[in-house]
Amino acid sequence: MKWKLKDGAENIEAITKRGIILNGVLFNQDVNHADTIVIAITGIHGNFYSNPFYFNFAATLNAHNIPFVYAQVCDAFGEIQTQNVLTNQNIIIGSWNERFEDADDDVNSYIDWAQRAGYHHIILAGHSLGANKVIHYLSNHHDNRIDKFILLSPANLRHLTAQVNIYEKQVIKRIIHNGNGQTKLPFEVLGWIPCNADTASDWVFTDTLNNVHVEKDTDFSQVANITHTGAMLIGSLDRFTYGDPRGFLKNINDHCQAPENNELIFIENTGHTYQQKEQETANAILHFVQTCMRQF
Repeated sequence: MKWKLKDGAENIEAITKRGIILNGVLFNQDVNHADTIVIAITGIHGNFYSNPFYFNFAATLNAHNIPFVYAQVCDAFGEIQTQNVLTNQNIIIGSWNERFEDADDDVNSYIDWAQRAGYHHIILAGHSLGANKVIHYLSNHHDNRIDKFILLSPANLRHLTAQVNIYEKQVIKRIIHNGNGQTKLPFEVLGWIPCNADTASDWVFTDTLNNVHVEKDTDFSQVANITHTGAMLIGSLDRFTYGDPRGFLKNINDHCQAPENNELIFIENTGHTYQQKEQETANAILHFVQTCMRQF
C-alpha cells in the first residue's frame, strides 16, 4: 500500500528477507544532511488513520532536522496489497495472516533500508505491538546499527487475549490440527481481528511477542536480554495495564539490564494512542532524541 503524500514525504520500500515489500513513509521535509533517523514500527492496525500521532511525530522531528520513518509492517491494516520480489507475485498481507515469527524480519528490513540510505545513527521506536516487536528484535539481535530504542505503550498481550473463550480456542486448535491453518476463522479474534487459524494461534498460544507484563514474576527474558538502552512512554490512562500504567512501565524497566540508563516518560491524561496529547508526546520524543544526538 502506497500513500498519496504531501511535499516533504516519500514512499519507501523495505524488502524483507522472505521477499515481501513493506511500504513505509519517509518524512524528510526541509531536513538537510541528517545523520540520525527515527524509525517507528507500527502496531496492529497502527496506520495513519487509527494513529494520526505519526504526523505530529514527523512534523516535530523534521522541524529540528531529524527525519522520521513511519515503518508500516505486516499488520498495519487488516489487508495490504503488496508484492513478493522473490516470487514476482502480488500478495495480500495483513493482520489476517501475519505470523509473529516474521516480526524480526520486518523490523530488520527497515534497519537495512536506513543503512543503505546512509544514516549512521538509528533510533528504533515502536508503538503498541510494534514496541513488543522492537523488544523481540533487540533481544535476538544486538544490532550495533541501532543506537537507542523508544517503546511507546507496549502491548500487554495476555490482557488482550484473556477474552478469547474456551470454544474459540478449541476451534483454533481443531482447524490447525486438520491442516487448515490458513483458513479464516468464523469469528474475530479478540473481538476485532478477522484472521486465519495460524495467526490466531500466534496470538493465543505462543509467547513470541508476549514479552511485557503487569506481574513482576512473569517471563521477562526478552527484556532482560536487551543490551540497548532508551526511553519508554505510556499514557497515564492506558487501559491495557489493569489500571496501573506507571507500575506497568516501571516493571518493564526493572527487568532491563541497566534500568538506570533508561528514561521513563508518562504522558498525563491520555490513553494507549495519546489522543489529545499527540503534540505533547511528540515533544517528549523530540527532547529524548535531541539528548541522544548530543551524545553521538
